Amino acid sequence: MPDRRIVLAEVELPSFGLPTVEPQIPAKVYAARLEALRQRYRARGYDAFVVYGDREHFANVAYLTGYDPRFEETLLIITDEGVPSLLVGNEGMGYSAISPVPLRRVLYQTFSLISQPRHTSPPLRTLLAAAGIKGGMKIGTAGWKYFTPQETDTPASWLEIPAFIVETLRTLGCVVENGTDLFMHPTEGLRAVNEVDQLAVFEFAATYASQGVRNLLFNLQPGLTEYECARLMQMNGLPISLYPVVLSGERTALAPGGPSSRKIAVGEPMLAALGYWGSNTARAGFLVESEAQLPLAIRDYVGRLAVPYFRAAVAWYERIGIGVRGGELYDAVHEYVGAPFFGVSLNPGHLIHLDEWVSSPIYKGSPERLCSGMALQVDIIPATGTPYFSSNVEDGIALAAENLRAEFARKYPEAWARIQARRQFMENVLGIRIKPEVLPFSNLPAYLPPFWLAPRQVLRVAL
Repeated sequence: MPDRRIVLAEVELPSFGLPTVEPQIPAKVYAARLEALRQRYRARGYDAFVVYGDREHFANVAYLTGYDPRFEETLLIITDEGVPSLLVGNEGMGYSAISPVPLRRVLYQTFSLISQPRHTSPPLRTLLAAAGIKGGMKIGTAGWKYFTPQETDTPASWLEIPAFIVETLRTLGCVVENGTDLFMHPTEGLRAVNEVDQLAVFEFAATYASQGVRNLLFNLQPGLTEYECARLMQMNGLPISLYPVVLSGERTALAPGGPSSRKIAVGEPMLAALGYWGSNTARAGFLVESEAQLPLAIRDYVGRLAVPYFRAAVAWYERIGIGVRGGELYDAVHEYVGAPFFGVSLNPGHLIHLDEWVSSPIYKGSPERLCSGMALQVDIIPATGTPYFSSNVEDGIALAAENLRAEFARKYPEAWARIQARRQFMENVLGIRIKPEVLPFSNLPAYLPPFWLAPRQVLRVAL
Protein backbone atom coordinates (compact mmCIF):
# COMPACT_ATOMS: atom_id res chain seq x y z
CA MET A 1 0.00 0.00 0.00
CA PRO A 2 2.83 2.52 -0.67
CA ASP A 3 0.50 4.57 -2.87
CA ARG A 4 -2.07 5.02 -0.08
CA ARG A 5 -1.44 7.79 2.43
CA ILE A 6 -2.06 7.45 6.14
CA VAL A 7 -3.55 10.58 7.69
CA LEU A 8 -4.57 11.76 11.13
CA ALA A 9 -8.20 12.76 10.92
CA GLU A 10 -11.25 13.58 13.01
CA VAL A 11 -13.46 10.50 13.04
CA GLU A 12 -16.80 9.80 14.69
CA LEU A 13 -16.70 6.33 16.20
CA PRO A 14 -20.18 4.75 15.96
CA SER A 15 -21.89 3.06 18.87
CA PHE A 16 -21.84 -0.60 17.91
CA GLY A 17 -23.89 -1.56 20.94
CA LEU A 18 -23.55 -4.13 23.68
CA PRO A 19 -25.03 -7.65 23.77
CA THR A 20 -28.46 -8.30 25.22
CA VAL A 21 -28.14 -12.08 24.70
CA GLU A 22 -25.28 -14.20 26.03
CA PRO A 23 -24.42 -17.15 23.78
CA GLN A 24 -23.88 -20.56 25.36
CA ILE A 25 -22.00 -23.66 24.24
CA PRO A 26 -24.56 -26.46 23.76
CA ALA A 27 -23.97 -29.82 25.44
CA LYS A 28 -23.83 -31.53 22.04
CA VAL A 29 -20.82 -29.37 21.12
CA TYR A 30 -18.92 -30.58 24.19
CA ALA A 31 -19.86 -34.16 23.34
CA ALA A 32 -18.53 -33.70 19.80
CA ARG A 33 -15.28 -32.27 21.15
CA LEU A 34 -14.76 -35.25 23.43
CA GLU A 35 -15.36 -37.63 20.55
CA ALA A 36 -12.97 -35.68 18.32
CA LEU A 37 -10.30 -35.97 21.02
CA ARG A 38 -10.86 -39.72 21.24
CA GLN A 39 -10.40 -40.07 17.51
CA ARG A 40 -7.21 -38.03 17.55
CA TYR A 41 -5.60 -39.73 20.51
CA ARG A 42 -6.36 -43.15 19.02
CA ALA A 43 -4.70 -42.06 15.78
CA ARG A 44 -1.67 -41.03 17.84
CA GLY A 45 -1.52 -44.51 19.38
CA TYR A 46 -2.80 -43.57 22.85
CA ASP A 47 -5.10 -45.86 24.80
CA ALA A 48 -6.43 -43.07 27.02
CA PHE A 49 -5.92 -39.39 27.66
CA VAL A 50 -5.67 -37.25 30.79
CA VAL A 51 -6.09 -33.47 30.82
CA TYR A 52 -4.71 -31.49 33.76
CA GLY A 53 -6.05 -28.10 34.79
CA ASP A 54 -5.65 -25.50 37.51
CA ARG A 55 -6.61 -21.88 38.05
CA GLU A 56 -4.19 -20.55 35.41
CA HIS A 57 -4.14 -23.55 33.09
CA PHE A 58 -7.82 -24.31 32.71
CA ALA A 59 -8.54 -23.86 29.01
CA ASN A 60 -8.19 -27.43 27.74
CA VAL A 61 -10.37 -28.85 30.52
CA ALA A 62 -12.95 -26.09 30.06
CA TYR A 63 -12.95 -26.64 26.29
CA LEU A 64 -14.01 -30.25 26.83
CA THR A 65 -16.34 -29.85 29.81
CA GLY A 66 -17.27 -26.21 30.51
CA TYR A 67 -15.67 -26.58 33.95
CA ASP A 68 -12.75 -24.42 35.05
CA PRO A 69 -11.14 -24.99 38.45
CA ARG A 70 -11.37 -21.78 40.43
CA PHE A 71 -9.06 -22.58 43.37
CA GLU A 72 -7.75 -26.07 42.86
CA GLU A 73 -6.31 -28.55 40.43
CA THR A 74 -8.37 -30.96 38.39
CA LEU A 75 -7.77 -34.00 36.19
CA LEU A 76 -10.04 -35.15 33.38
CA ILE A 77 -9.60 -38.80 32.41
CA ILE A 78 -10.90 -39.92 29.02
CA THR A 79 -10.96 -43.55 27.93
CA ASP A 80 -12.67 -45.39 25.10
CA GLU A 81 -15.36 -46.77 27.39
CA GLY A 82 -17.81 -45.03 29.68
CA VAL A 83 -18.12 -41.40 30.58
CA PRO A 84 -15.01 -39.36 31.41
CA SER A 85 -13.97 -39.01 35.03
CA LEU A 86 -13.29 -35.59 36.52
CA LEU A 87 -11.18 -35.53 39.68
CA VAL A 88 -11.77 -32.39 41.75
CA GLY A 89 -10.98 -31.02 45.20
CA ASN A 90 -13.36 -30.11 48.00
CA GLU A 91 -14.50 -26.82 46.49
CA GLY A 92 -14.63 -28.18 42.98
CA MET A 93 -17.34 -30.70 43.75
CA GLY A 94 -20.11 -28.15 43.87
CA TYR A 95 -18.88 -25.89 41.09
CA SER A 96 -18.13 -28.75 38.69
CA ALA A 97 -21.89 -29.22 38.33
CA ILE A 98 -21.64 -26.29 35.89
CA SER A 99 -20.57 -28.80 33.24
CA PRO A 100 -23.34 -29.93 30.89
CA VAL A 101 -21.27 -33.02 30.04
CA PRO A 102 -22.01 -36.43 31.60
CA LEU A 103 -19.06 -36.93 33.95
CA ARG A 104 -18.06 -39.14 36.85
CA ARG A 105 -17.29 -36.36 39.31
CA VAL A 106 -14.87 -37.79 41.85
CA LEU A 107 -13.60 -36.12 45.01
CA TYR A 108 -9.82 -36.26 45.21
CA GLN A 109 -8.90 -34.20 48.22
CA THR A 110 -5.22 -33.88 47.38
CA PHE A 111 -6.40 -31.32 44.83
CA SER A 112 -7.88 -29.27 47.68
CA LEU A 113 -6.18 -26.30 49.29
CA ILE A 114 -3.60 -26.94 52.01
CA SER A 115 -5.06 -27.45 55.52
CA GLN A 116 -8.51 -28.30 54.19
CA PRO A 117 -9.70 -31.87 54.86
CA ARG A 118 -7.48 -34.01 52.63
CA HIS A 119 -7.60 -37.48 54.17
CA THR A 120 -10.79 -39.27 53.14
CA SER A 121 -10.18 -39.80 49.40
CA PRO A 122 -8.80 -43.08 48.06
CA PRO A 123 -5.24 -42.95 46.71
CA LEU A 124 -4.72 -41.49 43.25
CA ARG A 125 -3.73 -44.85 41.77
CA THR A 126 -7.06 -46.29 42.95
CA LEU A 127 -9.03 -43.45 41.38
CA LEU A 128 -7.10 -43.73 38.11
CA ALA A 129 -7.79 -47.45 37.97
CA ALA A 130 -11.48 -46.84 38.67
CA ALA A 131 -11.51 -44.36 35.78
CA GLY A 132 -10.29 -47.06 33.39
CA ILE A 133 -6.52 -46.62 33.45
CA LYS A 134 -4.76 -50.01 33.22
CA GLY A 135 -1.18 -51.19 33.24
CA GLY A 136 0.46 -51.26 29.84
CA MET A 137 -1.58 -48.39 28.47
CA LYS A 138 0.02 -45.58 26.50
CA ILE A 139 -1.39 -42.38 27.98
CA GLY A 140 -1.45 -38.97 26.32
CA THR A 141 -1.45 -35.94 28.60
CA ALA A 142 -2.33 -32.29 28.15
CA GLY A 143 -1.55 -29.41 30.45
CA TRP A 144 -0.85 -26.05 28.85
CA LYS A 145 2.26 -26.42 26.70
CA TYR A 146 3.95 -28.81 24.32
CA PHE A 147 7.56 -28.82 23.20
CA THR A 148 9.36 -28.97 19.87
CA PRO A 149 12.50 -30.62 18.45
CA GLN A 150 14.17 -27.21 18.57
CA GLU A 151 13.95 -27.40 22.38
CA THR A 152 14.72 -31.04 23.05
CA ASP A 153 15.48 -34.30 21.25
CA THR A 154 12.61 -35.94 23.18
CA PRO A 155 9.63 -33.52 23.09
CA ALA A 156 7.06 -36.25 23.79
CA SER A 157 8.74 -37.09 27.10
CA TRP A 158 8.86 -33.49 28.36
CA LEU A 159 5.80 -33.30 30.59
CA GLU A 160 4.51 -30.09 32.16
CA ILE A 161 1.80 -31.57 34.37
CA PRO A 162 2.55 -32.27 38.08
CA ALA A 163 5.16 -34.96 38.69
CA PHE A 164 3.04 -36.85 41.24
CA ILE A 165 0.38 -37.50 38.60
CA VAL A 166 2.96 -38.67 36.06
CA GLU A 167 4.73 -40.89 38.59
CA THR A 168 1.45 -42.49 39.66
CA LEU A 169 0.58 -43.29 36.05
CA ARG A 170 4.02 -44.82 35.59
CA THR A 171 3.74 -46.93 38.74
CA LEU A 172 0.56 -48.34 37.22
CA GLY A 173 2.72 -49.49 34.31
CA CYS A 174 1.69 -46.80 31.82
CA VAL A 175 3.80 -45.06 29.22
CA VAL A 176 3.13 -41.32 29.48
CA GLU A 177 3.61 -38.75 26.70
CA ASN A 178 2.90 -35.07 26.14
CA GLY A 179 -0.06 -34.74 23.78
CA THR A 180 -0.94 -31.09 24.40
CA ASP A 181 -0.44 -30.32 20.71
CA LEU A 182 -3.68 -32.20 20.03
CA PHE A 183 -5.35 -29.14 21.53
CA MET A 184 -2.95 -26.28 20.89
CA HIS A 185 -1.09 -26.80 17.62
CA PRO A 186 -1.62 -23.59 15.61
CA THR A 187 -3.41 -25.29 12.70
CA GLU A 188 -4.03 -28.93 13.67
CA GLY A 189 -5.04 -28.44 17.31
CA LEU A 190 -8.65 -28.97 18.33
CA ARG A 191 -8.81 -25.43 19.70
CA ALA A 192 -7.38 -23.84 16.55
CA VAL A 193 -10.77 -24.01 14.82
CA ASN A 194 -14.01 -22.99 16.52
CA GLU A 195 -17.66 -23.82 16.15
CA VAL A 196 -20.12 -21.02 15.46
CA ASP A 197 -21.32 -21.06 19.08
CA GLN A 198 -17.77 -20.62 20.39
CA LEU A 199 -17.17 -17.73 18.01
CA ALA A 200 -20.35 -16.08 19.24
CA VAL A 201 -19.16 -16.48 22.83
CA PHE A 202 -15.86 -14.84 21.88
CA GLU A 203 -17.63 -11.96 20.14
CA PHE A 204 -19.70 -11.40 23.29
CA ALA A 205 -16.54 -11.21 25.39
CA ALA A 206 -14.66 -9.06 22.88
CA THR A 207 -17.51 -6.58 22.68
CA TYR A 208 -17.38 -5.96 26.43
CA ALA A 209 -13.58 -5.92 26.62
CA SER A 210 -13.22 -3.47 23.76
CA GLN A 211 -16.03 -1.30 25.08
CA GLY A 212 -14.15 -1.12 28.36
CA VAL A 213 -11.01 0.23 26.70
CA ARG A 214 -13.19 2.55 24.63
CA ASN A 215 -14.78 3.91 27.83
CA LEU A 216 -11.31 4.59 29.21
CA LEU A 217 -10.08 6.37 26.08
CA PHE A 218 -13.05 8.71 25.93
CA ASN A 219 -13.15 9.56 29.64
CA LEU A 220 -9.52 10.02 30.69
CA GLN A 221 -8.50 13.11 32.61
CA PRO A 222 -5.02 14.11 33.80
CA GLY A 223 -4.70 13.68 37.55
CA LEU A 224 -6.62 10.42 37.75
CA THR A 225 -4.79 7.53 39.34
CA GLU A 226 -4.22 4.41 37.30
CA TYR A 227 -6.73 2.68 39.57
CA GLU A 228 -9.31 5.33 38.73
CA CYS A 229 -8.53 4.88 35.04
CA ALA A 230 -9.12 1.15 35.41
CA ARG A 231 -12.54 1.83 36.92
CA LEU A 232 -13.44 3.67 33.72
CA MET A 233 -13.34 0.31 31.94
CA GLN A 234 -16.45 -0.76 33.89
CA MET A 235 -15.43 -4.38 34.30
CA ASN A 236 -18.57 -6.42 34.67
CA GLY A 237 -17.54 -9.73 36.24
CA LEU A 238 -16.75 -11.72 33.11
CA PRO A 239 -13.72 -13.93 33.78
CA ILE A 240 -10.51 -12.28 32.62
CA SER A 241 -8.00 -13.72 30.16
CA LEU A 242 -5.19 -11.45 31.39
CA TYR A 243 -4.64 -9.07 34.26
CA PRO A 244 -6.24 -5.70 33.45
CA VAL A 245 -3.53 -3.26 32.39
CA VAL A 246 -3.33 0.48 33.00
CA LEU A 247 0.20 1.86 33.00
CA SER A 248 1.53 5.39 32.65
CA GLY A 249 4.83 7.23 32.54
CA GLU A 250 7.85 5.18 33.53
CA ARG A 251 5.54 2.33 34.63
CA THR A 252 4.78 1.52 30.98
CA ALA A 253 8.09 -0.38 31.00
CA LEU A 254 6.39 -2.87 33.35
CA ALA A 255 3.92 -4.15 30.74
CA PRO A 256 1.92 -6.33 31.24
CA GLY A 257 1.70 -5.04 34.81
CA GLY A 258 -1.44 -3.78 36.48
CA PRO A 259 -2.56 -0.35 37.67
CA SER A 260 -1.31 1.52 40.71
CA SER A 261 -2.09 4.68 42.68
CA ARG A 262 0.21 6.69 40.40
CA LYS A 263 -1.48 9.77 38.91
CA ILE A 264 -1.40 10.19 35.15
CA ALA A 265 0.01 13.43 33.73
CA VAL A 266 0.00 15.28 30.41
CA GLY A 267 2.85 14.35 28.09
CA GLU A 268 3.30 10.81 29.37
CA PRO A 269 3.02 7.48 27.54
CA MET A 270 0.07 5.27 28.46
CA LEU A 271 -0.96 1.68 27.92
CA ALA A 272 -4.28 -0.02 28.66
CA ALA A 273 -5.61 -3.52 28.02
CA LEU A 274 -8.64 -5.54 29.03
CA GLY A 275 -9.33 -9.14 28.12
CA TYR A 276 -12.15 -11.48 28.97
CA TRP A 277 -12.05 -15.17 28.01
CA GLY A 278 -11.76 -15.23 24.24
CA SER A 279 -10.76 -11.60 23.86
CA ASN A 280 -8.20 -8.89 24.45
CA THR A 281 -8.22 -5.22 23.49
CA ALA A 282 -5.13 -3.07 24.03
CA ARG A 283 -4.11 0.45 23.08
CA ALA A 284 -0.95 2.49 23.60
CA GLY A 285 -0.25 6.17 23.02
CA PHE A 286 0.46 9.45 24.79
CA LEU A 287 -1.66 11.47 27.19
CA VAL A 288 -1.68 14.63 25.06
CA GLU A 289 -4.06 16.54 22.82
CA SER A 290 -1.53 17.02 20.05
CA GLU A 291 2.14 16.54 19.24
CA ALA A 292 2.80 20.03 20.62
CA GLN A 293 2.38 18.57 24.13
CA LEU A 294 4.91 15.79 23.54
CA PRO A 295 8.50 16.14 24.72
CA LEU A 296 10.40 18.13 22.09
CA ALA A 297 12.61 15.21 21.06
CA ILE A 298 9.65 13.01 20.00
CA ARG A 299 7.27 15.50 18.42
CA ASP A 300 7.61 13.48 15.21
CA TYR A 301 6.01 10.52 17.06
CA VAL A 302 3.15 10.19 14.59
CA GLY A 303 5.33 10.12 11.49
CA ARG A 304 8.20 8.17 13.00
CA LEU A 305 6.26 5.46 14.82
CA ALA A 306 2.47 5.68 14.69
CA VAL A 307 2.05 5.95 10.91
CA PRO A 308 4.33 3.03 9.95
CA TYR A 309 2.79 1.03 12.76
CA PHE A 310 -0.71 1.72 11.46
CA ARG A 311 0.45 0.80 7.94
CA ALA A 312 1.54 -2.55 9.34
CA ALA A 313 -1.84 -3.03 11.02
CA VAL A 314 -3.67 -2.15 7.80
CA ALA A 315 -1.47 -4.62 5.92
CA TRP A 316 -2.36 -7.28 8.51
CA TYR A 317 -6.08 -6.67 8.15
CA GLU A 318 -5.99 -6.53 4.37
CA ARG A 319 -3.79 -9.60 3.89
CA ILE A 320 -5.36 -11.95 6.43
CA GLY A 321 -7.84 -14.44 5.08
CA ILE A 322 -8.67 -18.11 4.59
CA GLY A 323 -5.81 -19.97 2.92
CA VAL A 324 -3.22 -17.28 3.64
CA ARG A 325 0.09 -18.61 4.92
CA GLY A 326 1.27 -17.31 8.26
CA GLY A 327 4.59 -16.35 6.70
CA GLU A 328 2.82 -14.08 4.21
CA LEU A 329 1.16 -12.22 7.05
CA TYR A 330 4.46 -11.93 8.90
CA ASP A 331 6.12 -10.44 5.82
CA ALA A 332 3.26 -8.00 5.21
CA VAL A 333 3.69 -6.60 8.72
CA HIS A 334 7.47 -6.53 8.77
CA GLU A 335 7.60 -4.59 5.50
CA TYR A 336 6.63 -1.58 7.62
CA VAL A 337 7.91 -2.34 11.13
CA GLY A 338 10.76 -4.72 10.49
CA ALA A 339 13.52 -2.22 11.20
CA PRO A 340 15.33 -2.61 14.57
CA PHE A 341 13.93 0.73 15.76
CA PHE A 342 10.43 -0.74 16.09
CA GLY A 343 11.50 -3.65 18.27
CA VAL A 344 8.76 -5.98 17.01
CA SER A 345 10.02 -9.37 18.16
CA LEU A 346 6.94 -11.45 19.01
CA ASN A 347 4.52 -13.02 16.54
CA PRO A 348 2.45 -10.31 14.83
CA GLY A 349 -0.78 -12.13 15.63
CA HIS A 350 -1.85 -15.36 17.29
CA LEU A 351 -4.76 -17.67 17.99
CA ILE A 352 -6.96 -16.67 20.89
CA HIS A 353 -9.34 -18.85 22.88
CA LEU A 354 -10.37 -19.03 26.54
CA ASP A 355 -6.70 -18.40 27.18
CA GLU A 356 -5.39 -15.19 25.67
CA TRP A 357 -2.63 -16.91 23.67
CA VAL A 358 -3.06 -20.46 22.39
CA SER A 359 -0.31 -20.62 19.77
CA SER A 360 0.47 -18.86 16.51
CA PRO A 361 0.67 -19.87 12.86
CA ILE A 362 2.12 -16.41 12.13
CA TYR A 363 5.91 -16.42 12.15
CA LYS A 364 8.73 -15.86 9.70
CA GLY A 365 8.58 -18.41 6.91
CA SER A 366 5.46 -20.09 8.30
CA PRO A 367 3.88 -22.44 5.72
CA GLU A 368 0.78 -22.90 7.89
CA ARG A 369 -2.43 -21.75 6.27
CA LEU A 370 -5.19 -19.92 8.09
CA CYS A 371 -8.62 -21.48 7.91
CA SER A 372 -12.29 -20.86 8.57
CA GLY A 373 -13.23 -20.94 12.25
CA MET A 374 -9.99 -19.49 13.57
CA ALA A 375 -10.17 -16.71 16.17
CA LEU A 376 -7.10 -14.47 16.03
CA GLN A 377 -5.61 -11.37 17.61
CA VAL A 378 -3.90 -8.65 15.65
CA ASP A 379 -0.97 -8.32 18.04
CA ILE A 380 1.82 -6.19 16.58
CA ILE A 381 3.77 -4.80 19.53
CA PRO A 382 6.54 -2.26 18.98
CA ALA A 383 8.96 -2.16 21.90
CA THR A 384 11.28 0.64 20.86
CA GLY A 385 12.98 1.02 24.23
CA THR A 386 13.20 4.75 23.45
CA PRO A 387 11.17 7.83 24.43
CA TYR A 388 8.97 7.08 21.41
CA PHE A 389 7.49 4.27 23.55
CA SER A 390 5.01 2.28 21.46
CA SER A 391 1.71 2.15 19.64
CA ASN A 392 -0.93 -0.56 19.79
CA VAL A 393 -4.19 -1.45 18.11
CA GLU A 394 -4.73 -4.97 19.44
CA ASP A 395 -8.12 -6.56 18.84
CA GLY A 396 -9.73 -9.87 17.91
CA ILE A 397 -11.24 -11.17 14.70
CA ALA A 398 -12.52 -14.45 13.35
CA LEU A 399 -12.20 -16.01 9.92
CA ALA A 400 -15.41 -17.53 8.57
CA ALA A 401 -16.15 -19.11 5.21
CA GLU A 402 -19.48 -18.36 3.55
CA ASN A 403 -21.34 -21.27 5.14
CA LEU A 404 -20.05 -20.38 8.62
CA ARG A 405 -20.99 -16.73 8.08
CA ALA A 406 -24.52 -17.75 7.09
CA GLU A 407 -24.82 -19.94 10.20
CA PHE A 408 -23.51 -17.12 12.42
CA ALA A 409 -25.99 -14.64 10.94
CA ARG A 410 -28.88 -17.08 11.41
CA LYS A 411 -28.11 -18.15 14.97
CA TYR A 412 -26.77 -14.87 16.36
CA PRO A 413 -28.35 -11.98 14.45
CA GLU A 414 -27.61 -9.36 17.10
CA ALA A 415 -23.88 -10.15 17.12
CA TRP A 416 -23.90 -10.40 13.33
CA ALA A 417 -25.31 -6.88 13.06
CA ARG A 418 -22.45 -5.57 15.22
CA ILE A 419 -19.91 -7.39 13.06
CA GLN A 420 -21.33 -5.94 9.86
CA ALA A 421 -21.39 -2.41 11.30
CA ARG A 422 -17.73 -2.78 12.31
CA ARG A 423 -16.80 -3.98 8.83
CA GLN A 424 -18.52 -1.02 7.26
CA PHE A 425 -16.73 1.39 9.59
CA MET A 426 -13.35 -0.14 8.83
CA GLU A 427 -13.94 -0.02 5.09
CA ASN A 428 -15.90 3.21 4.63
CA VAL A 429 -14.37 5.39 7.35
CA LEU A 430 -10.89 3.98 8.00
CA GLY A 431 -10.29 2.87 4.43
CA ILE A 432 -9.23 -0.69 5.34
CA ARG A 433 -10.22 -3.19 2.63
CA ILE A 434 -10.92 -6.43 4.47
CA LYS A 435 -11.96 -9.71 2.89
CA PRO A 436 -15.52 -11.04 3.28
CA GLU A 437 -14.36 -13.76 5.68
CA VAL A 438 -12.85 -11.32 8.19
CA LEU A 439 -15.20 -10.75 11.15
CA PRO A 440 -14.10 -7.94 13.51
CA PHE A 441 -15.14 -8.54 17.12
CA SER A 442 -14.06 -5.23 18.67
CA ASN A 443 -16.05 -2.07 19.40
CA LEU A 444 -12.79 -0.24 18.61
CA PRO A 445 -12.23 -1.85 15.20
CA ALA A 446 -8.74 -0.78 14.03
CA TYR A 447 -9.34 2.49 15.86
CA LEU A 448 -5.99 4.05 16.76
CA PRO A 449 -5.83 7.46 18.47
CA PRO A 450 -2.16 8.32 19.07
CA PHE A 451 -3.14 11.24 21.35
CA TRP A 452 -5.36 10.04 24.17
CA LEU A 453 -6.70 13.46 25.12
CA ALA A 454 -7.99 13.77 21.54
CA PRO A 455 -9.59 10.33 21.11
CA ARG A 456 -11.49 11.32 17.96
CA GLN A 457 -8.22 12.08 16.14
CA VAL A 458 -7.30 8.73 14.65
CA LEU A 459 -5.15 7.31 11.90
CA ARG A 460 -6.85 6.14 8.74
CA VAL A 461 -6.10 5.48 5.11
CA ALA A 462 -6.71 8.60 3.02
CA LEU A 463 -9.97 8.11 1.15
